[in-house]
Amino acid sequence: MVLVSSNANNLLSKLAKGNGHGEDSPYFDGWKAYDTDPFHPIMNPRGVIQMGLAENQLSFEFVEDWIKNNPQASICSVEGLDEFKDIAIFQDYHGLPEFRNAWRILWGKVRGDRVKFDPDRVVMSGGATGAHETVAFCLADPGEAFLVPVPYYPGFDRDLRWRTGVKIVPVVCNSSNNFKLTREALETAYEKAQESNIKIKGLLITNPSNPLGTVCDRQTLETAVAFINQKKIHLVCDEIYAATVFTEPGFISISEVIENDTKCDKNLIHVVYSLSKDMGFPGFRVGIIYSYNDAVVNCARKMSSFGLVSSQTQHLIASMLSDDEFVESFLVGSAKKLAARHRNFTRGLAQVGIGYLRGSGGLFLWMDLRHLLTEKTLEAEMALWRVIINDVKAECVAGVVFPLLGSPGWFRVCFANMDDNTMEISITRIRNFVLQNKEVTTKIKKQKFCWRQSSLELRLSSRRLEDIMSPHSPLPQSPMLRATT
Repeated sequence: MVLVSSNANNLLSKLAKGNGHGEDSPYFDGWKAYDTDPFHPIMNPRGVIQMGLAENQLSFEFVEDWIKNNPQASICSVEGLDEFKDIAIFQDYHGLPEFRNAWRILWGKVRGDRVKFDPDRVVMSGGATGAHETVAFCLADPGEAFLVPVPYYPGFDRDLRWRTGVKIVPVVCNSSNNFKLTREALETAYEKAQESNIKIKGLLITNPSNPLGTVCDRQTLETAVAFINQKKIHLVCDEIYAATVFTEPGFISISEVIENDTKCDKNLIHVVYSLSKDMGFPGFRVGIIYSYNDAVVNCARKMSSFGLVSSQTQHLIASMLSDDEFVESFLVGSAKKLAARHRNFTRGLAQVGIGYLRGSGGLFLWMDLRHLLTEKTLEAEMALWRVIINDVKAECVAGVVFPLLGSPGWFRVCFANMDDNTMEISITRIRNFVLQNKEVTTKIKKQKFCWRQSSLELRLSSRRLEDIMSPHSPLPQSPMLRATT
């Protein structure tokens, strides 16, 4: 056993001693609950079902078939051995030319070939996490901030803030208009930041939205472009769910919006992408930055030395994405599978009257359980979440972890990270949970007082703006579900 001095922490940096990563937040608590008691249909049928991880496991058959038919794409196969040496030796941080060109092709197809991309502007990174941090380093100094519409992905607090010292200023969007981003909301957030002497360097939007599953229409994107051009700040568009759109309205990329906009300063536009969501490859850690700013491309490429994609992975991905027939069949097939899963999952929710925000993309639903709250507070929401985790044995993400949402009772639930049988079991559990509502309400009342005393208290609405640096229904309604306050 190693004894540690009581002042050993004094020898560490502020970063090492701090908790900026946010691992102790409720967002990660759900993952920990799943990790300690994971569901397995045979080995642990009463375990927790993972419904909090946004992962696409529905389309692996397309990828597996391609790999079987193209064994030479892997340098670790007999068929690909001839290229082993050339791929295994040193590669600089520009990335393999065929890798960057394959991205150009994929991005064009996802966007209906309405936009042309330059492979020389493609910068690789270790997943979207690394890409966002790199962009933040390039655009802002410590203490400066990005506007981010709420609700937003809790990981942004880690990705943008933890090591960069950059702040996040929330743009408040409301359920009354389906959380649509408006010019008024942008102006309000910008003005409050100025009043607090916070310098805004950019606006970050996620399209399609995580956690909402909605897409930005052209008008919203044009509003964002006009706003950042007027304020002379940057616009970062996270488009990592672009190919998960499975129905109308379709996906519109920011690149398409600015294509013929002569008034837009394209030096202010930057796009983040990865293969983690669209193709279900989070383990490959493949992230991309596409910037219209030469200086950002130059700096980001140098910084990518700290999080490169392995040349072996680049080679495999380049071979796969250069196959036009595969890419087209994958995009069509994946959309069909996502649409079918979404239809089956929401049908199960509708049977017990659970509402959700209508969306056309993403790997999740923004589920409305406001009617199950004993009171309209964050404490009641967390009490309900703990019942869902401990009794229903379903790991979803409570709305409280999405900073400054201001409307308790919304939950993000993922539907594409499990097989059909597991989905049916999860729906059965949720259905039984709703039908036993009286018993649930009693348990919630007992738990909400414990929650008030916990270290996870998040009364964000009462905090001053300059302190907002967070770490990271059986209603009688029709299946045409709604989202109103």
